[in-house]
Order: sequence, then C-alpha cells, then structure tokens
Amino acid sequence: MPRRNRVTPFGSIIAVPDRGTLTGNRGVLHDQQRIVREWRLRRWILCLLEFRGRKRSIMAPGRWTELFFLDEATGLAAGHRPCAECQRGRFELFQDAWARARPGEQPSRRPAVEIDDRLHADRLGPAGEKRTYLESLDELPDGVLVMLEGQRKRALLIQGDWLLVWSPGGYQERLPREKGSVVSVLTPRSTVAAIQAGFVPVVHPSGSSPLG
Repeated sequence: MPRRNRVTPFGSIIAVPDRGTLTGNRGVLHDQQRIVREWRLRRWILCLLEFRGRKRSIMAPGRWTELFFLDEATGLAAGHRPCAECQRGRFELFQDAWARARPGEQPSRRPAVEIDDRLHADRLGPAGEKRTYLESLDELPDGVLVMLEGQRKRALLIQGDWLLVWSPGGYQERLPREKGSVVSVLTPRSTVAAIQAGFVPVVHPSGSSPLG
C-alpha cells in the first residue's frame, strides 16, 4: 500500500503510488508511520530528492515528515516555497521576484521568515481550509494552478493558450484557455505576484508542452 505522503495543488496529503519529482516538509506530521496532522510549522518548503548524499528513513520517529510533489508548480500551489538550503538558487530567484513584486517595501533582515509568514496567511483560511481567490484568466501567468467554476475538485495548470488537467502522475489532458473566464486561484496570491514578477515555476515533463 502506498504511504499517505503525496501533496496535491489543494494542499491536501493523499496516498497514491505515483512518484514525485520533489520532496519537502511542513514539520513533524506523523506518529508511528501515520500522518496525524496537516502541518506543524509555517515553513513549508520544497526540496530536492537527493542532496549531498544524505540518506533518510521515511517517517522516522521524531523527524520531519517527507512529503512529495509532482513538480514545483504543484508545490507552489499548495503553499510551499523553494528550500533555502538544498535549492538555494531557486530560493534566491523566488526571493528576488518576491521583492520585485513589492517595490515599496523595505528589505527584510529575515526574508525567509517574512515569506513564510505571508504564505501562511495566503494559503490557509480561518478554519484551516485552503484559501483561494477569484481572478480573470487574462490576468494570470503561466505556472499558476486554478479551478474552473463548478469543477471544485479538478486543478488546472495555466500554460499558454491551454489549461492542463493535473493528476498525481502528470498532466493528462488539455482544455482551451477561454479569455475573460473567471477562475478560483489555488496558487497563493503572494506566490502569483512573484511569478508575475519573473519567477518561472518548474513543470513536470508531461506539462512542458501542450498535449496532443
């Protein structure tokens, strides 16, 4: 049986056999090999599957819970951001775009903490539910995940003239991107601003070009 450790664009944690291209964590979520909470820290990060030869046992007692993601776009939609250690280059690109999206703000002495606090407010509602907001498709950049009206359980990745249907194993079909459509945005508002300011999310190979 697959472990419950895969993250969807909705931020939920599911059990599927498909493997991810990134790992990451939200703190210690498990108890005796079973996830018992959705998050514990405000620092939700995305990490490389391999880094400096480090070896970990999945869900080791007292250690942070390894979560897995289809791609960076999925992790960003769920409310995570690149790790400042194993993905230092990606984090710096994200941080720079984050700053460009806020030209009037003073630089923080602890940028990672500031980003984590803002993301925490943007990704979760008062009862811990996934926070979304409405926006026109015309105003959203590639790499953002959204939902169409009446399709609350289907996540769609914006890629050029298409919306690619997300699944745990990859993007399986495409829909036309209709101008003027209003959608519910899964990717946190502050992350969308960073993408609009130049950060380009890495997408799973199945979504790197429109499907035939």
